This record gives sequence, C-alpha cells and structure tokens, in this order.
Amino acid sequence: MKDHIARLDHVVLWVRDPEASADFFEKAVGMEPVRLSEFSAGAVPFPSVRLNEETILDLMPLTMAERMKMLPGSVESSGHPVNHVCVALPGDEFDALRARLEERGAPVSDISRDSFGARGKATRSFYFRDPDGNVFEARHYD
Repeated sequence: MKDHIARLDHVVLWVRDPEASADFFEKAVGMEPVRLSEFSAGAVPFPSVRLNEETILDLMPLTMAERMKMLPGSVESSGHPVNHVCVALPGDEFDALRARLEERGAPVSDISRDSFGARGKATRSFYFRDPDGNVFEARHYD
C-alpha cells in the first residue's frame, strides 16, 4: 500500500496464552488467525489476528517481556494499562459479534448510543474483555 496516508498497522497485546487468545479472537470476535501454525511450531515468536486488510493485533506472550529492549523501560510495558482498543464494524457484524460473545459467556457491557469516536457519533457501542482482561469497544456508525 503506497498511498502515503497514515493508518493503524497493528496493536500489540500482552497475553498469557497466545493460542487461547487466537482461538478467542477467531471464534468469538471473528478475526482471522495469522501465523498461528508457525507460532505453534516454534518458528515465530508470536501469532496475530487480522482485524481487516490493513490492521492486525499481535498476541505477544508475557514471557517475551524481558526481551523488550528496543527503548529504555520497554520491559516495564508488559501489563501497562491501556484503557481499551475500539473496532468499528458494520451494524450486522456488530450484532453478530455481540451474539458470539454472549454465547461464549464473555463479559459484555450494556449498549451505549451516540458515543464519540474517529468518525463522529457512533449509533451503538459496547465493551468486552478478552481472556487476558484487555478491554475492547465495538461500535458501528450509520
């Protein structure tokens, strides 16, 4: 992609069990696993899940924290509080996501209306947690 527009490429989540996290994001959230078999075989240090054509979530094992030396203090980022990550979906995918999460017994919040985001006010939104306690918001705009 060479259109020179700033885009979100990836978010790295600290997780206890990358394979379990990939399973959750695939089956409950509807994301496609990336490099999962390579991770399971020990060929890559972490798997990812694909949000869309341009954006992935990396599922970084907490055991990798001690290797984070790219900047001073990086190792302390494991467990660093991030409020939440928000994904915007079409309305039908929003409803399907909520149904899958409820089927799996994942904690979900009540639905909010008209919350502000990157595209203005969202029609509906709700929050949920992954197995590692990371908080996500799902929303859709009309």
